[in-house]
Amino acid sequence: MPDIDRRSFIAQSAGLAAGVSILPSLSSAMGSFAAAVRVGVIGCGRQGRSIIAELASLPDVTLAAICDSEPGRLSAGERRAREAKTHADHRQMLDDPAIDAVFIATPTHLHRAVAEDAIAAGKHVYCEAPLAHTVEDSKAIAAAARGSDRVFQVGYLARANPVYQLARTFFASDAVRTLVSMQASRARKTTWRSPARDPETERRLNWRLDPELTTGLSGEWGSHQFDVFHWYTGTYPERVSGLGSIRVHEDGRKVDDTIALSLQFPSGAVLGYDATLANSYGGTSELFRGENASIKLAWSHGWMFKEADAPTQGWEVYANRQQFHNDEGITLIAGATKLAEQGKLKEGVGLPHTPLWYGVESFLKSVAEGADVACTAAEAARSTIVGIRAHEAVTTGTTVEIDPADLG
Repeated sequence: MPDIDRRSFIAQSAGLAAGVSILPSLSSAMGSFAAAVRVGVIGCGRQGRSIIAELASLPDVTLAAICDSEPGRLSAGERRAREAKTHADHRQMLDDPAIDAVFIATPTHLHRAVAEDAIAAGKHVYCEAPLAHTVEDSKAIAAAARGSDRVFQVGYLARANPVYQLARTFFASDAVRTLVSMQASRARKTTWRSPARDPETERRLNWRLDPELTTGLSGEWGSHQFDVFHWYTGTYPERVSGLGSIRVHEDGRKVDDTIALSLQFPSGAVLGYDATLANSYGGTSELFRGENASIKLAWSHGWMFKEADAPTQGWEVYANRQQFHNDEGITLIAGATKLAEQGKLKEGVGLPHTPLWYGVESFLKSVAEGADVACTAAEAARSTIVGIRAHEAVTTGTTVEIDPADLG
C-alpha cells in the first residue's frame, strides 16, 4: 500500500474513523445529476426489485423499462415500476434508443449474453456481481467492457460504500501498519430455494442450487467480500483451500449450505472465510488485523481497535467509542471535529442509505457526469475468478492454485 505522510494524514482526517458512519450531508450527494438518465432493469428477481426501489429514491433518473423472461417476476417488477414498459426479451429493451443505461440483475450464468448485447447496443451497463459463473465468461465480459467507450460498472458494493472508502485510508496508514491476518464471514438463515409451479420453472428459478451453474457460497457471497481484501491490499490470493457440507437443508440439494475457506496471499497473510445458509449469528463482516490496530467492517458500520502499544496519532480525541466485550472500538466519524463542537458526535453513526444505493448512485454519476467507475469489469473479473476457484476448492476438498494469468 502507498505510504501516507503522518502529519498530512492527521490534518486531513482529524475526527474521521475507521469504523465510520457518514451523515447524509457527508455521504454521496443526493443532488441532481448533471444530466437526466433513462434506464432499464433486466431481471426482476429479488435483486432487480431492490434496484428498482433504489432508483425510485434518486433524482433525475427515469426507469423507462423492465424485463424478465419469467412472467411472475415481470409482474412483480411491474407492480413496483408502473410507468415502465415491460419486456420478456432484453433485446427488445436494448433496441430502444431512448434508454441510456441498463442494470443487469439476471442469474449469474446469464450475465455474459446480456452484457455483450448491451455493450453492442451502445448502452451504459451496471452488472450485478459476481460477474459470471465461469472463468471464460468473466474474461469475455471484461474484454467486451474494455473495448467499449461506455460506462461499465459491476456491483461489488464495498468500493462505492463511504464507510469502506474512509476505512481504506486508515488501512493505508500507520494507524494499522503491517497486516497480520484477515477474516470474513457471512451468515444468514435462508434456503436459497424458490417455490415453483412445475419442475422446469423450479430448475430455472433455483439456479444457485444447480451444480452445473452455481459458484456456491464462495462465488455468490464470498467474492463480494474477497473483493474488499483485494481492494485494500492491492493483491490477490495465490491459492485457496476449502471444505463444505450440508448442515441443515437436507432437501436433495448437492450444493453445500455451509463452507470454510483459507486463502493465502503473496505476503504470507491468510484470509479465513466462512459462510452458511443455516444460521444467522454474526451477519456479514470483514476483519483486518494489523500491527497497530484492527479494522472491522460490517457494511453500514465500521470500527477500529487500537493495540495497547500503538502510538497516538492525534485524531483519537474526537472519536466516538463503543464497547465490544473486553475491547473498545473507535467508531470514527467523518466530520467528527465539527460534530463534536456541536455536541452531535453520535449522530454521525451509521450509513443513511443501503450499500446498494451507493452503488446505483455512483453508476449514475459516472453515466451523467463522467465520474470514475467504482468497480470496473476488470477488477470484478478478478474477484469473480477468485470466487470460482474457491468454489472448486470446496467441491473438491483440495487446495486450488490461482493462476495469476487468469487475473490479468
